[in-house]
Amino acid sequence: MAKDENDDDLRARLDSLSTALDAQQKASQDQKAHSGQTEEAGRSIGRAMSLGFRVLTEFVAAVVVGGLIGWKLDDWCHTSPLFLILFLGVGTAAGFWTVYRIAVKPPGSPGSLT
Repeated sequence: MAKDENDDDLRARLDSLSTALDAQQKASQDQKAHSGQTEEAGRSIGRAMSLGFRVLTEFVAAVVVGGLIGWKLDDWCHTSPLFLILFLGVGTAAGFWTVYRIAVKPPGSPGSLT
């Protein structure tokens, strides 16, 4: 009879350990799933910020280059603000065109908005 009681005690302990182990594995899997979602959200924010900075710098660069070309042409040709205004407009149009091209890239392609 003592042997049956020891076996019952051992089985009860084994069952409680198995239950605790299963609960710990489930908690570990839940934590991994949650951290995976957090990492993906971080990557998504990083990609969006990178794309935003790219759009900003390309637009500003186009306007600045257009302005510099117009200013230098005005200096060479001795015209006051004619070429400066003209090339500022051209630079702005080029900046908008660049932003538009980035925005309409197919989803999933490098540098696209989605």
